[in-house]
Amino acid sequence: MKSNSYKSFILFAILTLVGTSCTHVQGNESSAVTTSVSEKVVTFDKPAVSDDAFNFYVANDLGRNGYYQQKPIAELMGEMAAEVDVEFVAAVGDTHHFMGVSSVDDPLWMTNYEQIYAHPELMIDWFAVCGNHEYRGNTQAVVDYTDVSRRWNMQDRYYSMVVDAGKNEKALLVFVDTTPLIDKYRKSSDEYPDAVKQDMNKQLTWIDSTLKNSDAKWKIVLGHHPVYAETKKSQSERTNLQERLQPVLDKNGVDMYLCGHIHNFQHIRMPDSNVDYVVNSSGSLARKVKETEGTQFCSSDAGYSLVSLNDNAVDLYMINGDGKIVYTIHREK
Repeated sequence: MKSNSYKSFILFAILTLVGTSCTHVQGNESSAVTTSVSEKVVTFDKPAVSDDAFNFYVANDLGRNGYYQQKPIAELMGEMAAEVDVEFVAAVGDTHHFMGVSSVDDPLWMTNYEQIYAHPELMIDWFAVCGNHEYRGNTQAVVDYTDVSRRWNMQDRYYSMVVDAGKNEKALLVFVDTTPLIDKYRKSSDEYPDAVKQDMNKQLTWIDSTLKNSDAKWKIVLGHHPVYAETKKSQSERTNLQERLQPVLDKNGVDMYLCGHIHNFQHIRMPDSNVDYVVNSSGSLARKVKETEGTQFCSSDAGYSLVSLNDNAVDLYMINGDGKIVYTIHREK
């Protein structure tokens, strides 16, 4: 039983929700929806999900204390969730910029998370992993916040869950801790003190075993850092994951790898790989992007993604801060 389970809701009851006006542009396979928050119009493309689908959001690189586009995007997420049955939010790292949190009582939990994602439709489970910015602070506090917040769920630094996918199938979701898999962070013990303390090989063995022993039709892995992406960030980050994580994904029939870190939208398919590599954009401050090897799509918009799981298909909708569906990945089997 979580302690202080009503702590967050007491705060939410006294918060005033702040809305934003969004310009609608028709997206692929969607319909226009107009709603209102605090008497302000919010217009967005409604993803064309089926009634039987299991839907969840992907959000990351959030923690800007509501500044830049964080608060408007948070409100957009809430308004869309009122129209689409969203089961949970996958928070794939960097909920807190820039130095992580110091404890479960750090005020950043309020200003980066609780007060920002206060829409009633976002009072759902958030399944989280650490990003590199969390590793600059107290990473154990990010896990332990599970015992404080009603909706924050992080049972360990890496974990898995099985969810419905349509009426008859299942999907395995594997949440991984990528920072300790990258030498850049392991060698910077002053800046990222917990990274080198983590057993990299133990995690890789666990990921392999979890994927191999699952009979779920769909297999999706979620982490903070990309295996493939166009970015000015150190190439060694991706090289390390290509050497260590990619072989595990390939041999176990993973369908999608979802991540953040780069602050833009990217979809990459590499030759001789069946994995869809998806970079989800920042939920606050976005960065420029250009095409690279394997690029199917890229956009410098800020935003979030919606994943819709069905018996025979998975759809991922990339949604920008104006509520436009800028790109859809459709995968069948």
